[in-house]
Amino acid sequence: MLLDLARGFAVTLKRAFGRPITIEYPEVRRPQPPNFRGRHRLQRYENGLERCVGCALCAAACPSEAIYLEAKENDPAAPVSAGERYAAVYQIHLLRCIWCGYCEEACPEDAIVMGPDFEMADYSRQGLVADKEDMLDPPEWGFGRPPDLRPNFPL
Repeated sequence: MLLDLARGFAVTLKRAFGRPITIEYPEVRRPQPPNFRGRHRLQRYENGLERCVGCALCAAACPSEAIYLEAKENDPAAPVSAGERYAAVYQIHLLRCIWCGYCEEACPEDAIVMGPDFEMADYSRQGLVADKEDMLDPPEWGFGRPPDLRPNFPL
């Protein structure tokens, strides 16, 4: 028992007089790994049309049922997306989401991606329900990333 106590004090003294390992968070940000899964983003095509065609495969793949989607028929005179339908209502309940990335994998159009944003604190529960307008990429961000054509599992 005394030996364990001495080992514990040795670790404490080693850390007390060593180089600090704390990152001053607001000023210094740790780089995110390339496969980091942060806040959901809906992407657009180069012509400004939404990639989401309202197929609801993302909602079907979600294990926590955090995605709600209502699809409507696309107007040929003023299309919203490139498909026959589009997502008129697209919501993700961020408190229910487990950040697994299944929605991103299930999407055939690469419309939904998990972005690098992780600062999503809010004072109300209603603020943590992301609407379509919150998730759509603004034009100044470009038009999304190219689709990931790598296989999910190495052979």
